[in-house]
Amino acid sequence: MEKIYKILVVEDDTPISELLNYRLTKEGFKVFIAENGNKALKLSFTEQPDLVLLDWQLPDISGLEVCRRITDRQHIPIIMVTARNMVEDKLLGLEAGADDYITKPFDMREVVARIRATFRRLEKAAEPPEEISEIQLSFCGLNVTPSTMTVEKDGQEIELTPLEYQLLMFFYENRGQALSREKILAAVWGYDYFGNTRTVDIHVLRLRKKLDLETEIRTIFKIGYIFEPQGLNDI
Repeated sequence: MEKIYKILVVEDDTPISELLNYRLTKEGFKVFIAENGNKALKLSFTEQPDLVLLDWQLPDISGLEVCRRITDRQHIPIIMVTARNMVEDKLLGLEAGADDYITKPFDMREVVARIRATFRRLEKAAEPPEEISEIQLSFCGLNVTPSTMTVEKDGQEIELTPLEYQLLMFFYENRGQALSREKILAAVWGYDYFGNTRTVDIHVLRLRKKLDLETEIRTIFKIGYIFEPQGLNDI
C-alpha cells in the first residue's frame, strides 16, 4: 500500500491555507493546518508530519523561529513560504534548517512539485544500501553506518537531516574529485529542484559545522567543492 504523506501547513492567511488544504488533499496528502507558530510547534510534535510548509510571517512567533525549534528536536523537512524575495532572507531560512523555500505569490503546481521532489529525496535516502548493509565507514573521526544512516563522532551520535546525510554520502562516494555546485545540486537535490546553487553552499556550511569538516571539505574557487577525508577505513 502506498504511503499517505502527512503535511503540516502553517499559514495565518485563511484563504491561502484553505487553498493549500484543498489542493494538497486532492493530491492525496493528509493535511493539518496551523494558523500560528505555537499551534505549529504543538502539531509538529503530536501529529509527526512528514513535511512542514511554513509561512515566514506569523502572528505570534516568526516562521524562522518555528523552523529552528522544529529542526532542533525533529528531522522533518521544512519548506519555507515567504513574500520576502531577497536572497539574504532565503539564506536565513536555509540556515535556520529549512530544506527549501517558495516565494509568494506562488503557483500551486510549483508547491506540489516541490513537495513531491522532497518526498522523492526522502524515499531515495531511505533505500537500503546495496551490498554494504554490514559495512561501517570510518573517516575524519566519524563512524558512519549506512544501514541505519547514523553518524557518530567520539562515541556520540551526530543528528543529521536526511538531506545532510545524503550530501555527506555523495562527498564520500566522490572523495578526491572536484565537484561543481551544479553536479552536487543535481545528485542530492534532484534535477527537478527549483532552487539555485546557493542552497548547496548553505548546506555544506551546516555539514562542515556539525561534523567539524572545515579542512576536509575544501572550497574550489569558481567551481565548487572537493572532499579529502583523512583516516579512511571501511570496516
